[in-house]
Amino acid sequence: MLFDLDGTLVDSREDLALGVNLTRRDLGLPPLDPAIVAGYVGDGVRALLTRALPECPERLEEALALNHGHYAAHLLDRTRLYPGAAEALAALEAAGFRLGVVTNKPRAFTLPILEGLGVAARFGAVVAGGDAPALKPDPRPLVQALAALDADPARSWMVGDHCTDLEAGRRAGLRRCLCRFGFGDPRAEAWDLAIERLAELPARLSEA
Repeated sequence: MLFDLDGTLVDSREDLALGVNLTRRDLGLPPLDPAIVAGYVGDGVRALLTRALPECPERLEEALALNHGHYAAHLLDRTRLYPGAAEALAALEAAGFRLGVVTNKPRAFTLPILEGLGVAARFGAVVAGGDAPALKPDPRPLVQALAALDADPARSWMVGDHCTDLEAGRRAGLRRCLCRFGFGDPRAEAWDLAIERLAELPARLSEA
């Protein structure tokens, strides 16, 4: 069972928006609405900042360095597990699932969040942005996680809120669960199961 992070396991919208807006402040730009920033999330930090800084694309490398420092300082200010997430992970593990995280967020941010929220030990594999040759929707991060877990794609799931998760799952041969509560957009991708809360997931797997 592979999970996306932002918008799936954790609600990180406010901290992501703060990091972006502190970066915009440093560049002499006004803040963006956090809901706008949330809509830019899902394709990695470079894509996030490219979308969030249309006024000065030539300063992207500077913005990346600034954002790294700001986000690292604030990544657990308001980020929380979604309700029922810890219980769902425990139930899936008890049912015999091996668990992994596959995210486009850099490892320098991913591990402190998982550790800070007390769930890092649940995951036998964590593949973060930069760990594989490409980001989701490329399937290779999922393939890498499956190999680390010694898992069969045909008997595995990708759980996420965004089209990048669903496309990567499709291309890697996994079944896919859409988290409707997240802040991603499935766009034209299909899924095998959709849930409104993570707490539903263990009981609903038999439906797909």
